[in-house]
This record gives sequence, C-alpha cells and structure tokens, in this order.
Amino acid sequence: LLAIAVGVVTGAAPAAASAYVPITGSGSTAAFNAIDAWRKAVTQFGMTVNYIADGSATGRSQFRNGTVDWTQSDIPYGVMDGPIFDPPPTRGFAYVPDVAQGTALMYNLKIGTQRVKNLRLSGAVIAGIFTGQITTWNDSAIAADNPGLTLPGIKIVPVVRADGSGTTAYFTQWLLATQPAAWQAYCQAVGRSPCTQTSAYPVLPGSGMVAQSGDLGVSGYVSQAQAVGAIGYTEYSYALESGFPVAKVLNAAGYYTTPTAGHVAVSLLDAQINQDASNPSTFLTEDLSQVYTDTDPRTYPLSSYSYMIVPTATEDGFTTAKGLALGDFGKYALCQGQNLVDSLGYSALPINLVQAGFAQLRRIPGANVQNIDVQTCNNPTFSTDGTNTLAANDPFPPFCDRQGTIQCPALPVITDTTLTATPTATIAGTPVTLTATVVASDTAGNDAVGQMRYFDLTSAGDIDLGTVTVSGGTATLTVNTLPVGTNSIEATFVPTDLTQFLATTSPSVTVTINVGGQETINVGLQTVSSGSLVLTVDGTPVTLSTPTNVGTELDATGSLSPVTVTDSRLPGEPGWNLSGSVGTFTSGTNTVSGNALGWTPAITTPDPANDVSVGGGVAPNNPGLGSAAELADASAGHGAGTTVLGAGLDLRVPFTTPTGNYGATLTVTLLSR
Repeated sequence: LLAIAVGVVTGAAPAAASAYVPITGSGSTAAFNAIDAWRKAVTQFGMTVNYIADGSATGRSQFRNGTVDWTQSDIPYGVMDGPIFDPPPTRGFAYVPDVAQGTALMYNLKIGTQRVKNLRLSGAVIAGIFTGQITTWNDSAIAADNPGLTLPGIKIVPVVRADGSGTTAYFTQWLLATQPAAWQAYCQAVGRSPCTQTSAYPVLPGSGMVAQSGDLGVSGYVSQAQAVGAIGYTEYSYALESGFPVAKVLNAAGYYTTPTAGHVAVSLLDAQINQDASNPSTFLTEDLSQVYTDTDPRTYPLSSYSYMIVPTATEDGFTTAKGLALGDFGKYALCQGQNLVDSLGYSALPINLVQAGFAQLRRIPGANVQNIDVQTCNNPTFSTDGTNTLAANDPFPPFCDRQGTIQCPALPVITDTTLTATPTATIAGTPVTLTATVVASDTAGNDAVGQMRYFDLTSAGDIDLGTVTVSGGTATLTVNTLPVGTNSIEATFVPTDLTQFLATTSPSVTVTINVGGQETINVGLQTVSSGSLVLTVDGTPVTLSTPTNVGTELDATGSLSPVTVTDSRLPGEPGWNLSGSVGTFTSGTNTVSGNALGWTPAITTPDPANDVSVGGGVAPNNPGLGSAAELADASAGHGAGTTVLGAGLDLRVPFTTPTGNYGATLTVTLLSR
C-alpha cells in the first residue's frame, strides 16, 4: 500500500463544469448540515450549489423577491404569525420535502462536577421553562420527571432564537397544540395577539431568557463552559455536533425519548400531508397534530420535516439551465443524499414523501427528472415495495425510560465490537459473510441497540458495504462484490441512542479476493513447485511535487516507491502479473477521483534475462488509475529471480480544485499466472 499525498494549493471546479450552471439558495439553519453535505457531495458531478443559512423567514422573503433560485424553509407561506401574514410569492413555486428532523432540547447541566446526560422533561415542564414559570433546576416538577437525579438549585437560562426561525415555529406550534393554557398565558404576558405559533420567539423582559441567531448560535451559547444551567431548542444535528446531551421528551405513550433517526421516522408516519394539488400554497405541507398524540412508545413528539421551495416558471432570473441543475440536485437529495442524513442527526425521508418530491421536481423548468422512480432511488429508509424499513426496524425504548419511579443510568454504556469474515480468501464473485458482534459493558446485561455499518477501507477509498440492524448482539452481512485484491474490512456499531450506548469500531479483518472463473482453474493438472512468489512494497509515503499550471489544470509529478517481485519457484513455472489502482484522493470533505493519477511503469532492477515486460503508460484522466492497470508482466517460464519496479507518477486536477493536502491509497496486486 502506497500512500500518495498531493499538495494542491488552490479551489472545486466540477469535472464537467460546462454541464451545469451555478445555483444559489438560502434559508433554514436547521437543515443546513444536511444541505451542506449534499452541496459538497454533488461537486463530483460538476454542480456548484451555493447556500446561505440565514433562517427560514429570510429565505422565504428572498425567494419571493427573486434574489435566490430556491429556498429551504421549515414552514410554508401563508401562515399567520400573530397579526403578521406571510403572503405567498407571485412567482410560481412548489414545496419539495427533503429533510426530516427532530427539534431537540440541548442543555448544559452538572451535579457537582459530573455532567448530567439523562435529563427527562415532560411537555408541561418544557412549557414552564420557556414561559418563565419554572426558573430553577431543583423545581419539584423537574424532580418528578427525574426520580434518579438530585438536581442543583441553580437558575435555568432558557436560550431561544433571535431570528425568524422555522425551528421556533415548530417549537411554538407544539407548545400551542399540547400546552395551550401555558402558551396562551405567555402570549398575554408578552402582548402577542392573536396567540399563534410564531417564527420569532417573544422574549419576556426580566425572564432571564437569552436570544441567539441561528441554530449554531443557540447550540454555541448552551455549550459554553460558563453556561451551566442553560437549555435551548435547536435542531438535533447541532447538539450532536457540539457533543452536548439533549433531554428525553415525554411522549403520549408515557415514554421519554430522544430524536434519533428511527424515532423521528416512526413519528412522521402519523404526519398528515396535504394532498390538495390545486393549492400550491399548501400542497405537501404537514399537519403534525397526530404526531403529538401518537401512542407508539418510540415516538419523539417534536418531529417534523422541512422543504425546498423551488420555482415552477422561468421568471425572476430563473432559467432552464438553472432548472437542470436544481432538478438534479433535488434528485440527489431525495435519493443518495438521504444516506448521509442519519449520521448528521436527521432522519431519512419515507417513501411517500420521496415520491411526492419527485412529482414536484418535475415541475421545475428544465429539470431532467421525468424517469426517476423508487426502484432506482438509493434511499435507506424504504424498500421498493414501499416498506418504511427505518421505522420498521426502530427499537422500542427501554423500560427504564418509562414515566415512573426509575430512571435509566446517566452514562452511555461502553461497547466493544469484533468482526469475522468467512472465508478470508476466495475468488471474485464468491459470497463473503461478515459477522459483527457487539458486547455492552452493562451490568444489567442489556444488549446494545443500534445498527452495524460495514466498510471496505482499501478499495477505491472507503466503500460503504451496507448496514444491518443488530439483533441479540450480532449482525451479519453477506457481500459478493468485493474487488480483486486485498480488502481491509471493518464494522462500526452505531447506537440508536447515543445517550444509552457508545459507538465503537471493530479491528479490521483482511479478505483477499483473487481473479477466478471456471476457465482459469485447472485443479489437479499442475504440480506444486518448491519456492514461492512474493510481493514486497516500500511503505514510504510518496509526496508529489508542488503543482504547476498546465492550461486549465494543475499538474504534479513524482515516483512510485519501489515494488519488488521475488519468484523463487522452479523454472518453467507459470509466470506472474502485477497491476495497480488508486482510490479517491481526499482532503477533509473534498475529493479528487483516482482517475486523475496516471503512471509510466519502469523496471528499476531486473534479474538478468528474466524477460519481464512493463505495462503501457496510463495518462491521467484518460483513463487514469481509478481502475486497475498493468504495472508489469512475466509470461510462463519467465520472471524468475528478483525484479524491482517503479513508475513515474503524474496527477492532473482542475485549476480550481479546493486548497488542501490530498491523500489516497494505491493498491498493487500480484497474481500468479
């Protein structure tokens, strides 16, 4: 394995920049982490998607004024915010559901020097905190929710949003629906009439509330070392990012739950979706009233989904060229992009919302999405028959999270994951069974609850092989697509609830895949010789030269570290073949295809008369080393002794590739003929 580090000094032109024009959106901060991940991912397809997270209210205003191509909003147009009406735009528009999420109650609380990680709050207590009626952490109402904790008598600091926010709208909508008396009394105290949900949280003077802009502002304030006692509502993704705990919220079934991907998916099965296509102002908008009252123990009551708002006409500077880019970006978000969201603190969309989103994308002028369907949609939530697999596999909360006189332990349980592969060496196309076992160091003997994700670490970069739900402490995945060569496989346990169990990754196991097939296997026709065929590589990382400008590209060169083939088998043996390929170059979240690297093979130190031939040169990007290419070959009866090989390396990337220190792994494979 040769690590190739490439120093690139400049920013990310798509591989086919001429195929797409740039598009710009703005809006929701709650959805930003998901959109930012998608935006970065689609650069590999030549898309440039700009996004400004300035809040749902600002985003809707900018879209209405025609200053952005699309917006992301947690609430639709036409909603009353107290006496203020947010009118729909005169331009044509449609809602595309794309992000499912849970509004979390992130907090900073300690008992002595120990951080509290298992706080439980009922709806009445949450309402009391955010309306100024409950002001200290040792209040008897909080104690009733937390029989296992003796909380300090310090002041509660509620942290709310200072800007127009969909997260605030969701939170106050839930307060109005489930705690109407408390919210209406608060409306009266702050002079808000009529008393509705609101996207701008009204701060009661003298209440000690702190207002911050954006989800990042709220999470940033709560996570300060000096902010012990603070609690704020924010998108779950930001709480995960900060490493701070979120409160378990009491649901209608009498269980305290957190906004895990599965719990949000279960909750949104009860969301009532407006199906009146004749009214674009409300079509596909959500009614969450039945989510709040759902009696499934897995429900997280503060679950919701948000929308892309996209144009349906070429006006206000929107063109069909922009429509092509926006349609393809939306298609990525609904399908492959949903694979990214669970780990970020969101929940992948169910099939009904994806299909509705397809229909809306088709209304974008210039969008090329006429033939997409669920059979070709790589979304982890559902199968092609419509089953919501994420919700179906979501585990029930433990009994200690039931409302009553006991409480789950404060610290997440440590886990240990191991992995085995059967067989560890086989031919291409043969199934390999990967069995992962996770053991929880839990004195109660509870099995770890979550999913196991499997990765191939050495073939074309890190490849996600699949995800399996853990049952009884084990998870098994069978794969038959491992590429030829040496594959380093590992399994990562991802807990359903990070407050219950800690994630853990197994030591890697090696699976060797050889070229095979009936026509090349002649069992019993060849005797085994003495001696051996050995491949040795110099593990020193290769650093390419400082890139120079070549037209519109940056070019960096270098030399492959020595690769040695030693064939001590008897003369007349079948010979050998040596090939190599390189995975994706990465620098943080930025990537460069392995095809950007080319080589010119050379024999450095041949054994006399060993008759080894070198492979042909491979030009960068034409086709490049993303696929295996021959480094050297010895025909039958040749190649005996020691042969040292090398190659001149040439990497070419677009001039505007983002600045970074890029690394990749080059795998060389030696096969006997």
